[in-house]
Amino acid sequence: MNRLLRISFDTLLTSITPILGWFLLGILVDKNLINIFTLIYPIQFIISAINSIFGVGANISAVRDKNNKSVFTGFLLGTLIGGLALLIIIFHIDHYITFMNMDVTIYRTFAIYAIIQLFFQLILNLALCKLYYEEKNKTANKYSFLFNLINFLALITCSIITKNPLIIISITLSATFIFIIFMLSQTIKITPLKINLAHCIKYDSVYLFGEISLFIIYLLGFKNAFDYGEKYILAISFATLITDTQWDITSAIKTLAQIDIAKREFSYHEHLLNSRKLIMLLISSSLLMGLILYPYYKTNLTITFLIIICDFISMYIYPTYITNLTYLQLEYSALKANICKQVANVIRLGCSFIPSPYCTAIGLLASSFSQFLLTTYLIKKNKLQLNLVQNTK
Repeated sequence: MNRLLRISFDTLLTSITPILGWFLLGILVDKNLINIFTLIYPIQFIISAINSIFGVGANISAVRDKNNKSVFTGFLLGTLIGGLALLIIIFHIDHYITFMNMDVTIYRTFAIYAIIQLFFQLILNLALCKLYYEEKNKTANKYSFLFNLINFLALITCSIITKNPLIIISITLSATFIFIIFMLSQTIKITPLKINLAHCIKYDSVYLFGEISLFIIYLLGFKNAFDYGEKYILAISFATLITDTQWDITSAIKTLAQIDIAKREFSYHEHLLNSRKLIMLLISSSLLMGLILYPYYKTNLTITFLIIICDFISMYIYPTYITNLTYLQLEYSALKANICKQVANVIRLGCSFIPSPYCTAIGLLASSFSQFLLTTYLIKKNKLQLNLVQNTK
């Protein structure tokens, strides 16, 4: 449980800091800025997909294929490809904002800032992934804390002193960039370039294609939902605000399972028990955040409740199906694991076209249940032995 909480702590800092930042910017600079969190939400899945190959996949390859050079090579390629992808989005930012049914003049400047911040986040995630597989969790915690603290303090301090967006953004990005350079000098070891991309994709292919699918799902789903007007945009933004951090933290369940399975130190029942404890903490924290933040937004209670209850049900069954899926991916059949995931993604994508402001919430619920049923069926049908060690640590 301690290792799971340490990984969760990094994700918590990474996720909660932008939320607090946008919340305070909405108070200090412009109340509309809170919507940028939802505006760029789909783009985060591009970052996650890149980290899936060049972070997770490269580090598993270092363990499984005995190729330590893949870690630095993956870091370098992930940084370059991520930078190029986000640069293309920045060059077309006006078209992106218009596509999402928002006002370009209100959101352009801070949307660009948010995308550059995502690039820095990618670099941080690639470095943290390396530290996790080296079992340097305390070091990872330290760098994650400093990254988020520096970014948050620079952003809010500048916003208090001046309301000029360019000054706020320039100082904040400069401070974050300086820290990134320092962190890389301490964590990344330059090696000759060598990587097996096919293996990197294979080892995390379920989540790679899942992140790509989520980008499309949220891009189309939010566009669809936002067509229904301001009260739905606000309710979706509020629901996303109080559950997104929790959803991000759940990735620690998959991360720890991948590490232990790769090293053959995995105990299914212990992992699932700890994961369920984490989920109950996350659901409780979402409820608390909702109670604290609601007076500031006063969203439609019915709309908000329907969206959030879909999140909570899906979050509750998440540990079982994500643990099953991770095991199937690495120990049984990557192909069948991908089929399970892609069937769920197709269902979820189809729900994005439902003519309803609840399309993304319905899609999440349908996708979660399909993954739960399919992975449970595969494990029971093939009578798989999920424990890789007799005595747990």
